[in-house]
Amino acid sequence: MPSSVVAAMKYDTHTAKLRIIFVSGKVYDYKNVPEDVYNQMKTSASKGTFLNTVIKGKYRYEKVK
Repeated sequence: MPSSVVAAMKYDTHTAKLRIIFVSGKVYDYKNVPEDVYNQMKTSASKGTFLNTVIKGKYRYEKVK
């Protein structure tokens, strides 16, 4: 299901980095995100809600763009 907030996401298994590309064009890298959390987000009904409740505030991040 397409998200109104998250345009795309990429996960690097070697670094455990989750890159979120927002519909607005902003890009953030979330660090040390377990692969199972990424897999849960992939299958969640609402990517934005999952991001807000499970990832934001729990993992360090860096604004890329």
